[in-house]
Amino acid sequence: MTDPHRGVLYPDRLPRFTRLAPGEAASDLVEWYWIPQWDLPDGVESCQAVLPYPAANLAIEPDGVTLWGVTTRAGERVLRGRGWAVGVLLRPAALAQLIASPADLADAHVVLAEPALQAAVAAAMPDVQAAADAVETWLVARVGRLTPEARLANAMAGLLMNDPAILRLDDAAERLHVSARTLQRLAHRTVGLPPAAMIRRRRLQEAAQRVRDDPAASLSAIAADLGYADQAHLANDFRAVLGFTASDYRDAR
Repeated sequence: MTDPHRGVLYPDRLPRFTRLAPGEAASDLVEWYWIPQWDLPDGVESCQAVLPYPAANLAIEPDGVTLWGVTTRAGERVLRGRGWAVGVLLRPAALAQLIASPADLADAHVVLAEPALQAAVAAAMPDVQAAADAVETWLVARVGRLTPEARLANAMAGLLMNDPAILRLDDAAERLHVSARTLQRLAHRTVGLPPAAMIRRRRLQEAAQRVRDDPAASLSAIAADLGYADQAHLANDFRAVLGFTASDYRDAR
């Protein structure tokens, strides 16, 4: 797996947080499970700022099950009191079986009527592995056999989300031996976000991680390494998605 805190803008502010790899049976459906647990004193809040991966998430919590679509901007969640969540970063092959039109779920969510799943996870917690296993059993049964298109969608997302050599849509199309238009249509049907936006999100996550890991690093060098035309383009990307520049982020840490 990639860095467990990639996508989390301020990991030092996290509550107890566990990230688990999927089992073999769900490796085509799940990128990973993310499981926060918190117990905060009265009146204390923990604000978690996140630059999400370009993918959907399934979240099982004490009060229900929610499917969250891909997001186009950073978000935050304020934690209070005591609680937990068992989250699943879904691969495209899984999302396409959970909702008819992933594009319609962008920047939105839908509550799923899955009381048996919620009950099984609640009964397993705080054993995080048992909770992930309960989700995995449900998800494998729900999705069933994968189609060739679903496998292609997974391969596409894997390249766009994780391969730093993929800087343009044409790079991914050439690697997968399909047309760029095929990938555009596939991303719309199975992710809900254009491929170019997925590449931009990955580069922005990587830039944030580099700034976080090495605050003294040259922003112009980071921009060049990640394929930005110049530092100004990196700053614009930060501002458009996060609301502040890379310099602001470095100073706020």
